[in-house]
Amino acid sequence: MPLNRSTGNMYPNVFTWNVIKGICSHKCSYCYMAKLRKRFKQVGREPHFDEKELINLGSGKTIFVGSSTDMWAKNIPDVWIWTVLNHIKKYPFNIYLFQTKNPSRYFMFSNELPNNCHLGTTIETNREYGYMGNTPSPLDRAIGLKDATSRERMMFVTIEPIIDFDAGTLEATIMRAKPDYCNIGADSGNNHLPEPSREKIIDLIEGLKKFTEVRLKDNLRRLLPEHELYGRKHDI
Repeated sequence: MPLNRSTGNMYPNVFTWNVIKGICSHKCSYCYMAKLRKRFKQVGREPHFDEKELINLGSGKTIFVGSSTDMWAKNIPDVWIWTVLNHIKKYPFNIYLFQTKNPSRYFMFSNELPNNCHLGTTIETNREYGYMGNTPSPLDRAIGLKDATSRERMMFVTIEPIIDFDAGTLEATIMRAKPDYCNIGADSGNNHLPEPSREKIIDLIEGLKKFTEVRLKDNLRRLLPEHELYGRKHDI
């Protein structure tokens, strides 16, 4: 099966590749895949490995691996992750993006993750809301990312959908992760989440800029209509 070019808000202008598929065990209430399944009346399957996706990945691409489920969740068998990592090693001239809400699991695979991987986690807020399902706490995610990866690889945090947070505390939480860059995006799914004010977002951006690169997604314009960081080009 061919790679899919991303058309959503997650990572525009990249390809998506999903070998591990099925319902994510984290069960966040705002999961876009769950909403898609409901919209198209699809019955969700338990996690499964689709061997047909072990295709030629080519070269010169940026590929988001595992965009449809969290392939690093606790219930995903190790052998599936090993197989994915062994496959991407055959195509070393791409950049591979991984993102999870369980980044501590990167650690046991750290020797097998090539340096052309960008390893990330989602931290929507410093608070623990019921909307976030059964995910590790935001602080645990930040610590997990810092402890689990090599500085030879790029690391990132994505704040999306940004949910109301405690001023100063979210910034300090993300600082614990020591990311190379930080993406910020808003809720695109009309999930009625509690959202921060424009002023809080601006203060957060200024605080993050002191220790990492900040990248604003276009869907943040609903909460923050204008900012100098929109539209900047990045090396991924």
